[in-house]
Amino acid sequence: MSLASAPPLGVYVHWPYCARICPYCDFNVVRDRGRLSEQAALTDALVDDLSAQASLMGPRRLVSIFFGGGTPSLMAPESVGRVLETARRLWPAFDDVEVTLEANPTDAETRRFSDLADSGINRLSLGLQSLDDDALRLLGRNHDAATGRSAAAQAGRVFARVSVDLIYALPGQTTADWGAALRQAVDLGVEHISPYQLTIEPGTAFHRAVSRGALSPPAPDLAADLFETAQTVLGGAGFDAYEISNHARSPAARAAHNLVCWRGQDYLGIGPGAHGRQTLHDGRYATSGPRAITDYVATVARHGHGATRVKMSPREVALERLFMGLRTWEGVAVEDVAPLAITAERLTDLANLIVVSRGRLVVTDRGRLVLDRIIAMLANGA
Repeated sequence: MSLASAPPLGVYVHWPYCARICPYCDFNVVRDRGRLSEQAALTDALVDDLSAQASLMGPRRLVSIFFGGGTPSLMAPESVGRVLETARRLWPAFDDVEVTLEANPTDAETRRFSDLADSGINRLSLGLQSLDDDALRLLGRNHDAATGRSAAAQAGRVFARVSVDLIYALPGQTTADWGAALRQAVDLGVEHISPYQLTIEPGTAFHRAVSRGALSPPAPDLAADLFETAQTVLGGAGFDAYEISNHARSPAARAAHNLVCWRGQDYLGIGPGAHGRQTLHDGRYATSGPRAITDYVATVARHGHGATRVKMSPREVALERLFMGLRTWEGVAVEDVAPLAITAERLTDLANLIVVSRGRLVVTDRGRLVLDRIIAMLANGA
């Protein structure tokens, strides 16, 4: 098999440390308390786990590496470099690989941008979340709007590609507020913007605040209006909504790692609590690592890798393809969801919300507003 025809592969690397825990976050994160020996042991485990999992995959065309978290911009550039050196050894055709790292726009992290770029990072995903100081305080962020703008400008000077994240559907937010925030983000000159609707996740500080009546998210109708505002403002600024929460100025600006996941391709999950998907000779497997850092390091030391593998049934694979594929502008191939036995009658019931085009199910602009309902109807046949 030639490299050009080999199946694509992504790598996700999870760095769980954060300077503080945001009140809306339910990711697998811990406070960074400067435990350098623990972080060194984790880096060793990441390198060993990457090598072990890669050995199972056979010839693959590596297309992306994504450092997520947590806050991987707190990771020592030398540790980032070790992971990438291992990847270069495992996949020698490395020059065109998109290597993304998530960062927060604090002064301390901005000062590390050049070192991170020198280590091999070529795309930065910057967690601005807002350009309004009151909203940033509500979200528990440790930067202000001016620092965020400065970090975006510095990122643009250092990295080949820059994306920014924004959170909307905040308490009290209006469509006018949100439209103005989006226009400010466009003015930063970045090529990729990811607006995410605030969700209240169980176990978070925001969930507890909602439960006691101290926090009130917008009503569903207003949340839908805010979503449509994002489509209008970003579309008018030349951004293509290639996924329900991701907008890019050009095809080249689209996030390679996210596309791997949305297209149902394989990716290795490396790090505490990291999830992956692997297609082996006998089927497709979901993988996950132990969530606790010490457990993950010990598991890699004991077994040589950190991944527990669970074989997915054909229906589980199809459900995941449905859920992930319908989020994108290209949809999902009908043959990929064949185990769900989606009938013509069911598609008729969803007229104007979903169409069949060139053998693919594609959600319309109107359908994106009720995507969860569409997926539930197709998955459950009701």
